[in-house]
Amino acid sequence: SLEPGGQLELSGAPLENIHQTCDEVNQHLREVRSVAEEIGVEFIGLGAAPIWSHNQMPVMPKGRYKLMTDYMDRVGTMGKTMMYRTCTVQVNLDFGSEADMVQKLRVALALQPVATALFANSPFLDGTPNGHKSWRARVWRDLDAARTGMLPFVFEDGFGFESWVDYALDVPMYFVYRDGKYIDALGQSFRDFMRGELPALPGEIPTLSDWADHLTTIFPEARLKKFIEMRGADGGPWRRLCALPALWVGLCYDQSALDAAWDIAKGWDAETRDGLRVAASVDGLAGEAGGVKLAEVARDMVAIAESGLKARARPGAGGMLPDETHFLNALKETLETGQTPADELLARFHGDWQGDLSRIYADYSY
Repeated sequence: SLEPGGQLELSGAPLENIHQTCDEVNQHLREVRSVAEEIGVEFIGLGAAPIWSHNQMPVMPKGRYKLMTDYMDRVGTMGKTMMYRTCTVQVNLDFGSEADMVQKLRVALALQPVATALFANSPFLDGTPNGHKSWRARVWRDLDAARTGMLPFVFEDGFGFESWVDYALDVPMYFVYRDGKYIDALGQSFRDFMRGELPALPGEIPTLSDWADHLTTIFPEARLKKFIEMRGADGGPWRRLCALPALWVGLCYDQSALDAAWDIAKGWDAETRDGLRVAASVDGLAGEAGGVKLAEVARDMVAIAESGLKARARPGAGGMLPDETHFLNALKETLETGQTPADELLARFHGDWQGDLSRIYADYSY
């Protein structure tokens, strides 16, 4: 599908292991490249458009996007930048029970800034360095507080499905979809909708499809739907894409690994979690907050993920690969060098590119 500014979203199937997921994404990208070559365009994996201004971005003619665009300036300063000039890679993981969901969502939210740091890849805006390793993550910090962030209520005693529903009901609506059209319900209450009192559709009550649509308008760092969506990573180079599912699958799909991951973060308070989110966007792996250093946590996370993938023992390549651990190699390289993708790009900009950012396209396009 096409996102608001022409970003191409490739949605994968639910699969059993990372070998399958990586095969699928590689096939998707080969197909995209084949079609793109025929029409003379290329795609690049970055967290933010490096050169083009907001006014230079194409606008996809979708009713939902028009409503969102009109609303964004009311609730923050960065909403339209997010829609039209940023790009992410996400991983969706399922859960086996309510208790399993709670533990996984807490781990996902608390450690999401570390993933942001590891995959930071948006150091440019309007043709020049922007002072952040992940500008995309900076954008999400001033977008719409009612539907973004680190969700401290998830870490409170008693959190569960009901708590999430209560939160979602209070997130202001964007729209209702009827007969192929998006009906403006900006800022209105889903609770009113449940009572048949929605100003946009008086007398109507919502369907399950309306509820599912509403859940897609909530954008925290990790999002609960029928699965948990990891939302913290910048778009990135082709060779690093499969490292993201490897990280989260390794942490979340083995109970010992999941427990170890939660042990890292369970003592952090909301201020520390928010501070790490800021630090990751500005400084990448060099960031720290509340005495917590992102580089140290990243090393622990990757080690735990590796142990989790070994314990899962999902073979690939016809049994030639005993497990999925090799998908973490790109992250191990980052930890060894201390260089995130953003650091690499900045070194190129100040080095052999000699400040000519247009060279990013030839050197980094898919």
